[in-house]
Amino acid sequence: MSRLDSFIRRMMAQRACLDRAAELVRDLPGPVLELGLGNGRTYDHLREILPERAIFVFERQVMAHPDCVPPEEFLILGDARETLPQMWERMPRMAALAHIDMGTGDAAANLRLAQELAPLLAPLLGPGAVVCSEPPIDLPGWKSLSLPAGIRPGRYHLYQVE
Repeated sequence: MSRLDSFIRRMMAQRACLDRAAELVRDLPGPVLELGLGNGRTYDHLREILPERAIFVFERQVMAHPDCVPPEEFLILGDARETLPQMWERMPRMAALAHIDMGTGDAAANLRLAQELAPLLAPLLGPGAVVCSEPPIDLPGWKSLSLPAGIRPGRYHLYQVE
């Protein structure tokens, strides 16, 4: 499979999982947490499918398209391994949805980073919250959810906080 085809399939899986997650948290209160802004595509999509939600974005350095940069009060700059714990008192167990989309083209490094971030993210997630992530995450209290139709197992992952 070409890199272009792989990218397209990953984007389709990401969109389908985010759309499914938005449906699952429709009746849950709380903000959305976007770990990794990148160029702002998923942040922009989250704004569209969850227009009433506050979306907090964690990013090391902003390099997104200017139209896809969150307002200053919702942008948490720095290494998420340091900034996530700083939010524990500000929004304990409040978030309804989290999307882990930090990393590079190195799948092994992305997996390690997601495994480091998950326990730091957990104290911010409310009961029933949904987590979307490309790398798989094995964290007690997070149950794996089935993927939307047409998404190949292992392409993207959905979890729900028990």
